[in-house]
Amino acid sequence: MKVLTRHVVEGESRTKTIAALQACLTDLVDLALQGKQAHWNVVGPNFRSVHLQLDEIIALVRDASDAVAERIVTLSDPADGRAATVAKNSRLEPYPEGLQSVSDTVTHIADRLMTAIQGLRDGIETVGDLDPISEDLLIAQASGLEKYLWMVQAQEG
Repeated sequence: MKVLTRHVVEGESRTKTIAALQACLTDLVDLALQGKQAHWNVVGPNFRSVHLQLDEIIALVRDASDAVAERIVTLSDPADGRAATVAKNSRLEPYPEGLQSVSDTVTHIADRLMTAIQGLRDGIETVGDLDPISEDLLIAQASGLEKYLWMVQAQEG
């Protein structure tokens, strides 16, 4: 195994930045998985529009998780998106079992988007003075999720 020895961020700044990024990665991986669970199991009026919107959100979240994971590795640490790590460390509430009404699905997804956004915002605050590149990355990911939060919660009754 090759060890990466040239670090663009050093010492405690690197350690804290990677920890913040890893926490965000865990939430994003979980959000993508829960989004797919919701996508498969949503039923009721307006099913199609919510079903398709969930796929849009999932695509954005998967791209976000990839960007965050690659930033972790850029900082010379391994990214950890394994199922056991995600199950143990995600800050998102578990998604309920079974079929979910459109109304419940919208609420569940809005709640989980908000949790992931708050995690990203916490990460932004943590890395702000440590690594401006990681801060910028997290800001970009939060921006995309916040737009979808607006669109999803606008559907709540």
